[in-house]
Amino acid sequence: MAFMSASVAGGAADRVVTTAPPVEPAASPVPRSPAPTGRTMSVDIHNRPTPAAPSSVAMDDDQDEFEDACEELSDVELENAHLYHPSGQDLESALLDARKSINYFFNNQFDEARLTLKAYQDTSLYHSLGSSVFCFLEAMLTFRAKHIKAASAALKTCVNVCDQHRRKNSMYETIGKMVKRPNYNSYTTMEIHAELCYAEALLLKAILTFVEDETLVTFLKAGLKIRSCFNSYKECAEILKNRDWNDDPHKVHFESGVRMGIGAFNLMISLLPARIIKLLEFIGFGGNKAFGLQELEQGFMLKTGLRQILCVMMLLAYNLLVVYVLSHTDGDLELCENILKEQLEQYPKGVWFLFFKGRLEFMKGNLVEADKWYIRSWQSQDKWPHFHHLCFWELLFVHALRLDWRTSNKYAEMLVSDSRWSRTIYQYQQAAILLMVEDLTTDERAKIEELMRTAPEYKQRVAGKSLPMEKFVIRKTERFFAQKKFLILPGVELVYMWNLFKTLKSKWSLAENIYKLVESTLQEFDETNKYASNFDADNRALLLLLKGALLHVLGTPLQAQQCLQQVIALEKQIQDDTHIVPYALVELAVIAKNQGENEQAVQLIESARKNYTGYSLESRLHFRMHSLMLDMGAQKKNSDADDAYENGDENGCYDTHL
Repeated sequence: MAFMSASVAGGAADRVVTTAPPVEPAASPVPRSPAPTGRTMSVDIHNRPTPAAPSSVAMDDDQDEFEDACEELSDVELENAHLYHPSGQDLESALLDARKSINYFFNNQFDEARLTLKAYQDTSLYHSLGSSVFCFLEAMLTFRAKHIKAASAALKTCVNVCDQHRRKNSMYETIGKMVKRPNYNSYTTMEIHAELCYAEALLLKAILTFVEDETLVTFLKAGLKIRSCFNSYKECAEILKNRDWNDDPHKVHFESGVRMGIGAFNLMISLLPARIIKLLEFIGFGGNKAFGLQELEQGFMLKTGLRQILCVMMLLAYNLLVVYVLSHTDGDLELCENILKEQLEQYPKGVWFLFFKGRLEFMKGNLVEADKWYIRSWQSQDKWPHFHHLCFWELLFVHALRLDWRTSNKYAEMLVSDSRWSRTIYQYQQAAILLMVEDLTTDERAKIEELMRTAPEYKQRVAGKSLPMEKFVIRKTERFFAQKKFLILPGVELVYMWNLFKTLKSKWSLAENIYKLVESTLQEFDETNKYASNFDADNRALLLLLKGALLHVLGTPLQAQQCLQQVIALEKQIQDDTHIVPYALVELAVIAKNQGENEQAVQLIESARKNYTGYSLESRLHFRMHSLMLDMGAQKKNSDADDAYENGDENGCYDTHL
């Protein structure tokens, strides 16, 4: 859940995605079987529990959609469903089932994970939340209307179930909360867990709302849900801090959830560009990156906590994915190494941790090792092909960095043929990679033209917005036909735009190979008419940007600055690729920052921020500028986790230490 929330939140302005969702197999008819005898109540594994659900959960039509789309179970698993009979609806039993389901899930036993929760998904807190998370994951990975609708129905049920168990305050108690802290010792254990589950379900529901519809009313509803979620997490933090726990065995589960939620909120909000943070602070939100990471790490240390695994996923996703896409810094690879060593001992064939191990090696520049781990992840299961596409995406770029364009094309073609997430991006990527191959056949050239011609036809909108990367590649397809059916090093350009050059810092031989390719192309551009077109300035600027970025990686900042200054000098001649100049300015800012010239770096960032707008992938660059400013301490409010403890409510951060 945390991983997907991070991915979606990080993509709110620029849809930053490291994977590609798959084509979901059609659901087979599910036979109905007699209800097995349970310890607590009679339950049919396919139907809802015999007792009626709470009256507020009146949603038969939505529930039918939920069940139809979320129960794509194999015949074998259905026959053995009695083996996964749930323990019961009381809190102790629900926590036990949730733990079993988590272990099943991270051992790639996805059907077993669902069946463990299915019987009480309409009445029990943790059964309902767990089932909703599975549906949410499918919706986010596939973006198919069927799964989005099913996830929405599941989360609606979950929110209502949680609300049934939450503390019901009288009018007197509600008014009293404004002047003094409530007596949290009077809350039942079920009530405090209901508040936490409510916050988690509401957050997922809000995220899903953004992709369900694109109307202003829908966005306002989503914003209100996030606000309610934030307030619930704040309440949970106060409960954790002020309740007399008296060795409550369930405290560790509650605490791990609070630290995950507060940590995730602070971390995700802190990553947003300054202009968005100012708006959020106006309505009561705030974020502190250091405090968020500290909370997540403390949640990770709660080894027996139910949501400890969510802290693990959030830390891995942030340090191995988000940091490398949205900033110019590196993640905490040592922390990730320790986490993965522990998780792979527990889940040696778990698709997620095999994937993250591959990503860790990738970010270290160990491309051969990364290739091995990604393939192990891909081949570790075949129930959810969504996870295969995670690996195909990564393998595409692993081989692109090795200049092995043929192998890279193999994975690009798999994404085009199997995935529905963004065919526009996938088709352009395959065409761009094929253009890097020297010995193209006639059929391959025809294939490139077909991919370029049809890619724009699959353009889509998410949360009412066109995907920035789709708009970028559509402009590139238009450019391909406008300049005699060629592009300048489009495969290398993609590697740069996904911010992967910095993975080569410790592997100079790889960086040198790419540099030689760029340098030879630039020389050919200057000395021949091979690349002559009406976009000469654009093409030259791109080559100089790539060369400058690679020189920086290779540790020659002065030469890098010279190349990047040449890019800026071409500004008035550039017709189409207006993003190149602000990107060059930020590259110069990174070099200045690394040389200790923070004042100059800030000036360069301010120039890029204030003087350029409306260019391709603008939001992505704003994320990186914001990250760079934070690293330099330009925004003191977010520079030190200790501020969170001293000014908690002002920054939207809450001290959960007891």
